[in-house]
Amino acid sequence: MGTFGAGTLIQASYFIAAALFILGLKRMSSPVTARSGIVWAGVGMVVATLITFLTPGMSNFALMTVAIAVGGGAAWVTGRRVAVTNMPQMIALYNGMGGGAAGAIAAVELFAGDVHGTAVLTLGVLGGVIGAVSFSGSLIAFAKLQGLIKRSIRFSGQNLVNIVMLAATLLAGGAIVIQGGSLHIVAALFVLALLLGITMTLPIGGADMPVVISLYNALTGLAVAFEGFVLNNAAMIIAGTVVGAAGTLLTQLMAKAMNRSLGNVLFSGFGETAASDTAGGPAGTLKAIETADAAVMLGFSEKVIIVPGYGMAVAQAQHKVWELAQALLARSVAVKFAIHPVAGRMPGHMNVLLAEAGVPYDLIYDEGEINSEFETADVALVIGANDVVNPVARTDKSSPIYGMPILNADKAKNVIVIKRGQGAGFSGIENALFYLDHARMLYGDGQAKVAELVQGVKTL
Repeated sequence: MGTFGAGTLIQASYFIAAALFILGLKRMSSPVTARSGIVWAGVGMVVATLITFLTPGMSNFALMTVAIAVGGGAAWVTGRRVAVTNMPQMIALYNGMGGGAAGAIAAVELFAGDVHGTAVLTLGVLGGVIGAVSFSGSLIAFAKLQGLIKRSIRFSGQNLVNIVMLAATLLAGGAIVIQGGSLHIVAALFVLALLLGITMTLPIGGADMPVVISLYNALTGLAVAFEGFVLNNAAMIIAGTVVGAAGTLLTQLMAKAMNRSLGNVLFSGFGETAASDTAGGPAGTLKAIETADAAVMLGFSEKVIIVPGYGMAVAQAQHKVWELAQALLARSVAVKFAIHPVAGRMPGHMNVLLAEAGVPYDLIYDEGEINSEFETADVALVIGANDVVNPVARTDKSSPIYGMPILNADKAKNVIVIKRGQGAGFSGIENALFYLDHARMLYGDGQAKVAELVQGVKTL
């Protein structure tokens, strides 16, 4: 095959791969077609990877094959073994690998001095910086979610340090673009970018992790797109742009769901300081309920809305929750699931858990669809959710979560909360819902308590 023929085949293959990426992402927008969307995007990646071997001048076939085998093998093993409860950590880690790959491409090109032209060089530098920030920041997010970093690290003047570090990074990048970079300047650029990702992420509280994961996903896509221009690779440009755009929209959605700006998420430190802001706690007392009484309340209801949260994921109770829903449906009780956009530790976390348990998609509703129905529900069953059902978001202007859209669980006729203990949520804020007169606390392990509820409902 001649050079022209090979070039045409390569470009056509990259176009097909890009089309498969876009169509796959489109299908991922619906739970019904998400599985096939993943397959389509995966096929696109296979096409883009294989056709790269035909690129004229390519010679590192052995290294490429080894890298694909090692990376693909590791992904296959971890993808099959990771628990769904640990999916946020895996997403953060894999997203960081994408950013790191983009940063590595930039480093190789800049160190070799193979990038020419001011515009392309600028994109190469930006892609390298963004990729490095996404890489180190995602690793910190992974460590926080995995529990390797137990607390957020803050010190006086931290934001100023970050600003100075960002300015130094941009100066190093500007020097490379204007006069070409020595090895020392290029190395300093990447060291500063990696440190910036770490210092940006360390102070962010765990309650903000859904936004952080979405943000770094967007940054990884942007870095890949920029490096696609450097390599003149259409597939990287299109795929990176699509991922960057999707991540940006998702970040905006997550921030809106928390009624907070992106700057507030990155620089306020809300997720760790909220507890001290609400030290007084809500008025009223916590009122416990026995499992048998809760089963009777649920079994003789006409309508039950189940609100899952991260506690359900920790207890791995999703299968038992669906079993409980089936037992209620068998008694002609109308059952619906209410999902808040930031419930869990990543966007769509609860949807993934419920889908794994086999819950039909037509029983799952998002906040905007379900909120008006809580007033007609006999019971709102809250399983491991906390901040997303806290009514102080509507009433207490002094609360850090004031203005955040929440699920209106407090407006149901009765509220049953399954909770392991009396601690505050991930944000550190006490939940006023738990102290309401019509709310009852069912203490214990989520999976065990739901299993007891299933047996209790079946014996009615």
